[in-house]
Amino acid sequence: MNAHAWSQILQVGDGFRLADVDPSSTPGYHGKKADGARDLASGLDELNDLQERLFAESRVGVAKDSVLLILQAMDSAGKGGIVRHVVGGVDPQGVALTAFKAPTDEERAHDFLWRVAPRLPQPGYIGVFDRSHYEDVLIGRVRSLAPADEIERRYDAINDFEAQAAAAGTRIVKVMLHISPDEQKSRLMERLDRPDKHWKYNPGDVDERLLWDRYMAAYQTVFERTSTSVAPWHVIPANHKWYARLAVQELLLAALQGIDPQWPAADFDIAAEKKRLAAS
Repeated sequence: MNAHAWSQILQVGDGFRLADVDPSSTPGYHGKKADGARDLASGLDELNDLQERLFAESRVGVAKDSVLLILQAMDSAGKGGIVRHVVGGVDPQGVALTAFKAPTDEERAHDFLWRVAPRLPQPGYIGVFDRSHYEDVLIGRVRSLAPADEIERRYDAINDFEAQAAAAGTRIVKVMLHISPDEQKSRLMERLDRPDKHWKYNPGDVDERLLWDRYMAAYQTVFERTSTSVAPWHVIPANHKWYARLAVQELLLAALQGIDPQWPAADFDIAAEKKRLAAS
């Protein structure tokens, strides 16, 4: 299955219902864990090549395009693993990672998109948002951190913001990693059982678990209101980490293949430079 087929299979479309997605499924892929690991390693070569071409274009000033990967999920769904095993496999100088935390006092004094706009990737880069502006319509809605009419306004503001970014040359890949409550409990329990993972445990994660159904409803509304033609959502079943990583890699490949970056031509006389170098 090629990368564009993955994109079509996982993309949120009309009538999509999050409740119908089995977090343990592997849509479009019939292999097992070992097969997924092999295909992930194989796809990394192409991902590296395409990313280096895109970055090379930016170094000589001809790049117009960039890629933005937006990762959203409940805690422990595997966002960190995606960053390490997928994005971390390419040259880091062409990657811009932003992990959005709770807004500061200064950020809260501005519109919710004020802190996001400067973090959009520059031409030639792959940008990654580990959580994003969508927190402002997810936890913002579930925890009533903003009035209902303000939450409603934000959906349209997000669509306008992303449309402008896409028009400027940013390919937006929006991913929700979908795990089950039982799988999350298992992963959180592992963090408590292992001293080397205690640093990753946050007692507040249990508080958020108690609001699981409300979060799923908030995600459903996000998909209905903000999955657009220029920035569609993709829901990836993530109980199997290996599958989620492979799926995200394929979505990035599809975006980069769509850009089709090329090695920039030399702006100097190659033969003359060979002579100069040989004589030096």
